[in-house]
Amino acid sequence: MSPLASIVSAGMSRFGRREGLYWRELFLEAFKEVIDRCPNLDPKKDIKAIYLGMMSSEYERQGHTGATASTWAGLLPVEAIRTEAACASAGAAVRFGVAMVASGLHDVVLVGGVEKMTHRPTPEVTSFLATADDFHFDQWHGLTFPGFFALMAVAHFNRYGSNEEDLARVAVKNHKNGALNPKAHFQKEITLEEALKSRVVAWPLKLYDCCPITDGASLLLITRPDIARRFTDTPVNIIGQGFACGSILAFEKDFEKVSFESNVEAARQAYLMAKVKPKDIDVAEIHDCFTIAELIEYEDLGFCRKGEGSRMIREGIVELGGKIPINTSGGLKCKGHPVGATGAAQLYEIYLQLTNQAGRRQVRGAEIGLAHNLGGPGASAVVTICSR
Repeated sequence: MSPLASIVSAGMSRFGRREGLYWRELFLEAFKEVIDRCPNLDPKKDIKAIYLGMMSSEYERQGHTGATASTWAGLLPVEAIRTEAACASAGAAVRFGVAMVASGLHDVVLVGGVEKMTHRPTPEVTSFLATADDFHFDQWHGLTFPGFFALMAVAHFNRYGSNEEDLARVAVKNHKNGALNPKAHFQKEITLEEALKSRVVAWPLKLYDCCPITDGASLLLITRPDIARRFTDTPVNIIGQGFACGSILAFEKDFEKVSFESNVEAARQAYLMAKVKPKDIDVAEIHDCFTIAELIEYEDLGFCRKGEGSRMIREGIVELGGKIPINTSGGLKCKGHPVGATGAAQLYEIYLQLTNQAGRRQVRGAEIGLAHNLGGPGASAVVTICSR
């Protein structure tokens, strides 16, 4: 099928602990890269809308995100709005931007996300993140996201025979990739022994099984495919997308199959629209908020059969140089997880890979890439498939 839309430029701030900066400044850092990559762009004339993901306005007590971004970017009076779908907020922003372009309502839109988190103490951040869980059932009973994904890990161990070493292997792989990414939060490799010996957060999840609290912003410039070459000689086409929701109630999750229905449905939609199969994907960025999430997603996204996720990591299938390199950026685990920005940051990496700009982590000959963004306890999922 014809592309839905085209990515003609992309920008991402450096991820990490960005002390002394507000989210608007991180947004502008990413926006500057968008402009620098696209010299034919006249931002004030060409950009017709901004859709910006942000999970929580509580970190800085700054609401009205769209107008704030438009003001500081000098793009007034274009329409601008915040999208929120927990950790899938930027994926939702991309969804809105693609829909607007595909519908013909706008020719050029700026989409992405941002979050500034590290200036808050960890208990406050944990409390803010917990709002993505159901208030009356999960939050009142003290369920945190490490606790929830630990339950999923135990269920996967019991059902399919995966183990703590498999989770540690995911962490080791993603740190190895992240060490090649100059914008990643962490810039060092770790050993399997270090991962296994790190302190327990919520058994069986240890420190190196959990993504960090991170600051960052990421943006994409999306256009109609027929005008994409006005802005770049190397557009990346969005050829398929799916968006699905699952129950927000943790106790309603599928602990039998150990799967997220939102993942499965969003992937089904995206593959069908793109007219490709999982085996056609050359590189993927998936939502490894915890190492067990990545293992489950190998299965939910169709890269292997149910219960075979551990084989993917044991046999090196998902490593750089493997059959399907996954999380070449370092993933959320190592690149970092400024929750509102993550979905666009994943597509930033896919953009680099498909335009041969990923440097030492480049996947040779990559032509089709997939980005998967998950929100809350698997309650929202966005899957986007791109081709060069």
